[in-house]
Amino acid sequence: MSSNWDWQVFCKSTIEDTVYPTCFGPGGDTTYFEWLLSAWGWTLSVAALGWIVALVFGSLMGIARTTPSKPLVWLGNVWSEVFRNIPLLVQIFLWYHVLPQLFVSLRSIPSFLLVAFALGFFTSARVAEQVRAGIMAIPKGQRYAGLAMGFSQWQTYRYVLLPRAFRIVIPPLTSEAMSIIKNSSVAFAVGIAELTLFAMQSQEETSRGIEMYLAVTGLYFLSAFLVNRIALFIEHRAAVPGMVGAGQ
Repeated sequence: MSSNWDWQVFCKSTIEDTVYPTCFGPGGDTTYFEWLLSAWGWTLSVAALGWIVALVFGSLMGIARTTPSKPLVWLGNVWSEVFRNIPLLVQIFLWYHVLPQLFVSLRSIPSFLLVAFALGFFTSARVAEQVRAGIMAIPKGQRYAGLAMGFSQWQTYRYVLLPRAFRIVIPPLTSEAMSIIKNSSVAFAVGIAELTLFAMQSQEETSRGIEMYLAVTGLYFLSAFLVNRIALFIEHRAAVPGMVGAGQ
């Protein structure tokens, strides 16, 4: 098997053929290693913002689907069906190319944020389903007990249902958090300087596709693995003995 890999390509300047021993270019010159780190930062930023959007809107829509209010249930159902039945790539193109043409106020928003919104709304549909399932898994008697104690609907959710429901759904939410990092790779389609775009462009410039894609693959794996470890820690800390999803 041929082993003519050249890992020094990461220490090479993106402008000239100079290879720097430290892999960091002096005087504003940029190496492929620095470019790789920058792309990793963009990937993590898009994924983190997208996850915040997904968690906030997914939780709200998931809760809405379990309330006695028919309009809120309808809103939650429509939200979930719309965002989970349209491919992610199409949603990103809609946010990037179509919506700014329809709504002038969106034209001043950086494309990076538009992509994060698209990614977050797409993921929020699945988060909503998981939050709804977590609430529905709690025996109805606990909801009635909260109301019998004089709690309002909001207080019953706040103090009785949601603390238990979110502990139940930590494992599936972990999978979604890991998925959103991988799904962020679609952002390359609209020019976001994330890892996949870095791999494609650096391969064209250096003809070292194996090294570039192996490095990018490793960073995607490392990012998702770290999210998994952090979530597992939270899962164990939030565990309630005998409860589903209690860090088993």
